Amino acid sequence: MNKQKPVILITNDDGITSPGILALVEAVKDLGQVIVVAPDSPQSGMGHAITIGDPLRLNKVHVFEGEGVESWQCSGTPADCVKLARDKILHKRPDICLSGINHGANHSINIIYSGTMSAAMEAAIEGVPSIGLSLLDYKFDADFTVAGMVARDLTQRMLAQKMPPHILLNVNIPIVTKETFKGMKICRQANARWAEEFEHRVDPRGKDYYWMTGKFIFMDKEPGTDVDALNEGFASIVPIKIDFTDLKMKEWLESEWDL
Repeated sequence: MNKQKPVILITNDDGITSPGILALVEAVKDLGQVIVVAPDSPQSGMGHAITIGDPLRLNKVHVFEGEGVESWQCSGTPADCVKLARDKILHKRPDICLSGINHGANHSINIIYSGTMSAAMEAAIEGVPSIGLSLLDYKFDADFTVAGMVARDLTQRMLAQKMPPHILLNVNIPIVTKETFKGMKICRQANARWAEEFEHRVDPRGKDYYWMTGKFIFMDKEPGTDVDALNEGFASIVPIKIDFTDLKMKEWLESEWDL
């Protein structure tokens, strides 16, 4: 390992050959020594799943160009990738972990389901400053120009400044051009949810199955959310806590329940 350069761990949930992770590597590969450990197939929506009952495969591959870029593909989940990277490849904490660039939004409630954010969260649990990056464009041929700019800017900022322990940023980028991009905004997570519906269908063999559909319901009435920023053409930056404790509810329970 080159000790003169910061070590940048890159992972994702769309798979090691996705255009998003290629754009991320290209955006930051000159800022440090890049180690890519990513799933060998798409793992979207896996959340913070880890592999327990099956063996994990980890193979060195040559996917990315550039001096100082090392890449590995893993048979496990995004969280598995981060765990294996630290234990079997790096043998130490990297200086920063970048997860993405995801194809599709991970704003508001989506963080709960996101493999992209769970990989970044796994690194943050280990004390590694981490960023999950998502572009609102789901298309395979999406333009990652602005998303790459945002990734590079934030990586430079986090490498240049000593960050608080366990810092985790959820960053979403709107579908904009360089000319229409408004910049970045620090936001709070919007109050929103998915209202799922399961459409009943029958396969060619006459067997029933269900296809999940639904719609995104935005319930927030106050300004300053990630959804607001994205609608206005800004990239949204939401700091995420690993500790899920609702302190206000804890105080209420302590005062109301005689335990």
